[in-house]
Parts: sequence; structure tokens; C-alpha cells
Amino acid sequence: MTQDIYLTGITTTGTPHIGNYVGAIRPGIAASKDPSKQNYYFLADMHALAKAEDPEKIARSTLEIAASWLALGLDTSNAVFYRQSDIPEIPQLTWILTCMTAKGLMNRAHSYKAAVQANEENGSSDPDKGVTMALYSYPILMAADILMFKSTKVPVGRDQKQHVEMARDIAGRFNHHYGETFVLPEAEIDGNTATLAGLDGRKMSKSYNNTIPLFADEKRLRKLIMKIKTNSLEPGEPKDTEGSTLFDIYKAFASNSEVSEVEQLYANGIAWGEMKQKLFEYVNEHIKPAREEYQRLIDDPTVIEQELKKGAERAREFSVPYLEQIRHAVGIRKLG
Repeated sequence: MTQDIYLTGITTTGTPHIGNYVGAIRPGIAASKDPSKQNYYFLADMHALAKAEDPEKIARSTLEIAASWLALGLDTSNAVFYRQSDIPEIPQLTWILTCMTAKGLMNRAHSYKAAVQANEENGSSDPDKGVTMALYSYPILMAADILMFKSTKVPVGRDQKQHVEMARDIAGRFNHHYGETFVLPEAEIDGNTATLAGLDGRKMSKSYNNTIPLFADEKRLRKLIMKIKTNSLEPGEPKDTEGSTLFDIYKAFASNSEVSEVEQLYANGIAWGEMKQKLFEYVNEHIKPAREEYQRLIDDPTVIEQELKKGAERAREFSVPYLEQIRHAVGIRKLG
């Protein structure tokens, strides 16, 4: 039986928050320690350029995200951890795939359609106003990320499933035209992955500015948790765990027995201030050891750079000969 190859990309456009941790980082790190799986994890800094972010912000985000994964225990001896821009074969493959991609396929991309819809709703005479080629065609770059390492499984949220399907379409068209070259990947969607609400009750997201940074210091972590929106029920009144942001965050970190204890506290009418303090203390103790390692890595980024270089070297042991095979298939060959 052929071993599955998993690939996960992390866009470098912000500071990791606790929603990222429970939804992607924690399960990703657990998978990195599984010798039965072959895992690739990459910092998608080229994708970050598509959002026209501030250069300093992209650089800082790259540092913070890499430090977070390493501090939390990513097993780089078992998994390949690299920076997208350190693999020059990826942009080369992106152009080759672009030459095989139908414009109609890109027209159906959710992000492009959303941009067009927004322009229409705003009364713009140009449906493509503000749409860059990076936004329009970034599913092709994503396809190159996936196909470059013959990924068979791509863990994604439901909103990202279309990108994997597009990668399959592009790969299939290439294979039909040039012969069997690419593996057709499959999206892997974990319905059990926790999605946390943020400070205001909406999904925790950088775009809503309602996040709790994963490695906020103790003072800031407590301040943010104390800001979490609750209802007006008084102490002593029974409270429902359903829809409670405080409870959902606690549940994402705690054991089953600890969750059961808090469920009883809710039934007994725990005061919101008391619950917020309890949540702060629990999350803080959970994160504290990794926070110290995170700060050590932030203070000495050369350690992170060395890890990323090692990862790039391992990745290129595969990508260099594979790209040569792809180039040969399309007719870009040495003449003698």
C-alpha cells in the first residue's frame, strides 16, 4: 500500500491565535509525530504577496508562525517544514500549470466571484475593479504547491475544498495532454476540528479583529479573555454551555472530565467573571511552556532560519528532479 502524502500550507499574513492552534496547528503537530504519515508543512509567503500586505508584516508573520509551530513541538525530523519561496521549482511549475489552465475554471473561483459580486453591489461599472492577477490566478499557485510533492491528502477547511478540486482538474488536464505525470490529490476535511468564536462571538478571525493571540503574555491574555462577550445572566442563575464562547474555548483545551466539571459549574450558575478567570488560568498554564520556547526562538531567529533551510533542502531533493521530469514532458529539454 502506497503511503499517503499530506501537505499543509500556512499563509504568512498575521499572528497565530488560539483558533489557529486548536483548528490547524495542534492536529498538524500531532500528525508530524506519526511515522506512518509523510507530511509537508510550508509557510506560504508567496501567497501572502497576493494580499498586498505590508512587507514588514509579512516578514514578521513568517517569523511568528514558524516560531509557533516549532515551539509547540513540530517534529522536523519526521516532517518537511519549509518556506514556499525557498523552492524555486514551485513558481516554475506554476507557469507550466498556468499554460494548461482554462480561464473558465479561474472564473469560478470563490474568491474571484466574491470580488466581482462586491463590485456589482457597490455599483462599480467595472466588475474587475481592484482584482489583481494574483487574486485571480492564485488557485494555480496553490495547485503547484500541492502537485509539486505528489500530495495525496490536503487537510483543509470546507471553504478551501474548491482549491483542491481545482488542483485535481488542472492535474487531470495536464495528464490527459502530456501523459500520467501528476497524482490527483484529495481534500481531507475533519468535521471534528474545533472552530472557536472570538471576543465578539463571531468566528475568531484576523479580519474581524477579535482574536486572542496564541502567545500573548499573561497580562494581555487575561485582559483579552475578560473582554469576551457574554449574556446578562446573574451569578447563581443556571447558564447554558451551548453558544458560550468561554465554554467552547475551555472545551478545546481541557480533558473530558474537566469539561464535565465546568458543565456542572454552568448548571450551578457560575459568575461570568469567575468563569473568565478560570479560563485564563487554564489556557495560560497550557500555553506557558511553549510560550517560553516561542520567545526564545523569536529572540534568536537564526535557529528558525536553519530549520527552514534544512526543510528546503529536503523538499528540493524531490522537487528538482520532479520538475525536470515535468519540463521534459512539456518539451523543455536539454538539446544534447
